[in-house]
Amino acid sequence: MISALDRQRAVTLIDEARSAGARLKPACGILQISARTYQRWTTNGVVRTDGRPEAERPRPHHALSPEERDAVIAVCNRPENADRPPTQIVPKLADEGEYIASESTFYRILRRVGQQQHRGRAKAPKKSGPPSSHTATAPNQIWCWDITWLAGPIRGQFFFLYLILDLYSRKIVGWEVHADESAVHARDLAERTVWREKVVGKPLVLHGDNGSSLKGWTVRALLARLGITRSFSRPRVSDDNAFIEALFRTCKYVPSFPRNGFESLEAARAWVAEFVDFYNHRHHHRGIRFVTPDQRHRGEDHVILAKRHEVYQAAKARNPRRWTSKTRNWDPVGQVDLNPISDRRRNQHAA
Repeated sequence: MISALDRQRAVTLIDEARSAGARLKPACGILQISARTYQRWTTNGVVRTDGRPEAERPRPHHALSPEERDAVIAVCNRPENADRPPTQIVPKLADEGEYIASESTFYRILRRVGQQQHRGRAKAPKKSGPPSSHTATAPNQIWCWDITWLAGPIRGQFFFLYLILDLYSRKIVGWEVHADESAVHARDLAERTVWREKVVGKPLVLHGDNGSSLKGWTVRALLARLGITRSFSRPRVSDDNAFIEALFRTCKYVPSFPRNGFESLEAARAWVAEFVDFYNHRHHHRGIRFVTPDQRHRGEDHVILAKRHEVYQAAKARNPRRWTSKTRNWDPVGQVDLNPISDRRRNQHAA
């Protein structure tokens, strides 16, 4: 439905175009309306308002009568139907040889009289808001953590890899493998990692999913004592912790990952230790200009990338015809955003 103001503007623009020699149909086409629409909007040079909101509409011949609507409400308010939704009330009435209206009509009438509300002890479902958004400009500002399964020696048996990743450098700053999943293991890992990285008392955000092991009271008490800000993904939205999910994929798809599972807990720990050493010190990460996470964590990436730039500039000087544009971008990666929210998405959630 187009407002009266927008109609007036469109008619004014079309009239100006026609006064300048344009024909009606092309002028209307620019505004993506038909010539017939323009004619319907104007009467004797006056722009008409949309009459649909004030139009009187006849009552449908098949609409429920007031008595039938009252019967729907009365049926729903019976004591035996207090805990039943319309999807159960209507079939029950049919078993008793009675039909008043469809389930959708029941719902519509109940909403109209204010009786269609959440019932029961379970919490009403809530629409997820925007994801938790954070920005890291240096190491040890934003950490992401999660737990993943590692297959054991027999089907159905798993070991659990607890892992903490620094968002800025992509370095694995903490990890452990256990035979079970518990908040105690997560708490101990977080505490040891904080002391090892020497960030006690410094601003730090720890982002994880909604798993009970990462939200337990023992974890919550530790993080509060250390002054660490907790951050969580939206329920059932794994993309909100995308960096660590991508790391888990890298871990499980390297050629050395045992396809048939680990023989023991000790074997799993040994393999993960070797993988972490490889990932942190020998893996050239695409997202940070192909330096290792440890090099970026220690701030060595600026020097390394500057040397690469010099090498490329020298190669271009030797053979300028081989270079049709600028050399490869070896500028250090700046800030890293976790779940950046655009203005458009922020306004949508605010509405």
